[in-house]
Amino acid sequence: MEVRPNPTADNSSAMQQQRQRHTPTSSQKKPPASSIPVDTTSVSQRLQKELMSLMMSGEDLGVSAFPEGESIFTWVGTIEGGKGTMYEGFSYKLSLHFPLDYPFKPPQVKFETMCFHPNVDQFGNICLDILQDKWSSAYDCRTILLSIQSLLGEPNPESPLNSYAAALWSNKEGDEVPILPNLNCTNL
Repeated sequence: MEVRPNPTADNSSAMQQQRQRHTPTSSQKKPPASSIPVDTTSVSQRLQKELMSLMMSGEDLGVSAFPEGESIFTWVGTIEGGKGTMYEGFSYKLSLHFPLDYPFKPPQVKFETMCFHPNVDQFGNICLDILQDKWSSAYDCRTILLSIQSLLGEPNPESPLNSYAAALWSNKEGDEVPILPNLNCTNL
């Protein structure tokens, strides 16, 4: 009896050897992919829509923002102190950095103009729940700027970044808390 090699069996063992050569070893494994795929085109489109919406209505509300330079992911914003607050008549400059997975993650927002406020630290960081644990993808740039504008007039002294300002605010009588206009902001 003659034994002939089985071409199917030879091919399958050759294919297994080929797969082993092309299968990455543990040291060659790729990093795990993020749980949310990043589509910068859709993020850019959303930011462009938000920009148009803000340009149409924002300045009437005392807020504005525009991309800084060529990147749609970095903006410069401006808020005016709310009417009837001790910040009325002042204008504040903010920086907004949108992550690539926006709107699933909030932008990083900071005061660039010095602001003496219980919820703003000396570096311009802002303690505002919607920029942290209460973020929703339904929020947009306009909502963020209006929330910060509202925070100026209604701080949360229970969650201060500036304890000195919070103490003054808690002990204030009327509107006697100093805002140090020569250090804080631009007088309109």
